[in-house]
Amino acid sequence: MKNQKKAYLYGLGAVACWSTVATAFKLSLGYFSPAQLLLVATFTSTLLLLGILAWQGKLALLKNHFTAKLSYYLLLGLINPTLYYLVLFQAYDRLPAQQAQTLNYTWAITLTLLAVPFLGQTIRRQDWLAIMLGYLGAIVIATQGNLLSLDFADSLGVALALLSTLLWAGYWILNTRQQGDALVSLTLSFLLALPLIVIATALWSNFQLTAWQGWLGAIYVGLFEMGLGFVLWLMAMRYAEHTARISNLIFISPFVSLLLLRWLVNEHIYPATLVGLSLIVLALLIQQLPMRSRAAT
Repeated sequence: MKNQKKAYLYGLGAVACWSTVATAFKLSLGYFSPAQLLLVATFTSTLLLLGILAWQGKLALLKNHFTAKLSYYLLLGLINPTLYYLVLFQAYDRLPAQQAQTLNYTWAITLTLLAVPFLGQTIRRQDWLAIMLGYLGAIVIATQGNLLSLDFADSLGVALALLSTLLWAGYWILNTRQQGDALVSLTLSFLLALPLIVIATALWSNFQLTAWQGWLGAIYVGLFEMGLGFVLWLMAMRYAEHTARISNLIFISPFVSLLLLRWLVNEHIYPATLVGLSLIVLALLIQQLPMRSRAAT
């Protein structure tokens, strides 16, 4: 049953979760490597998702999905959480959190471009305007406002942040082929990703997870970024009478996140970050405008 009030509550809950994770990423990476952070966070979120499925009586669906499309869910798990978060955490490790977070926010614009070759969609005029504004905002952030010099403080970090948008957009394109239960699919992809993340940790880091602060941050990320935030968003979409109104709530998140980074991480917020973020948010809002129908001739 649709219930817009419930949709708003669930949506705001998801936004509250996602507004805190940039701070949690940055603080946790002071104690854990990106691979270690991902290992603990993924294990935590997988336990949470399994618990929710058990409560909903859907655990049996995992086997059905697994046997029906094993290779498909392995690919999903390879992209998200494995590659996506490894790349994203590396970006956060190299860049100020305000830059990594805001650059990652351009994933919806990347999705528009990828939808052309992979989904056969067309790009509207307003989409082209959104693409130009969005990537202009990304350049403003990456150069800290020095547009003419194109001097990137950390070129690899910027590249990793933009690569994360490509992986996340690709993940959602793959999800368009998914016809089963969304929560079951997410849980299965996380289960299949765990061995891959263990291997990545062995190759690029180690299992010396001794800092309690790292454990606390990684568990928080697993619960609120990878687990609860997604579940709350799914619930918001289920109850929403007007999906666009709920989707617009997500634009609150990056601004709240910047405030938390200033207060808790003590990051100086660059004016270029605010300008670039405003351009990206404007671009995303333009994308959501309905296509005007042409008058009949």
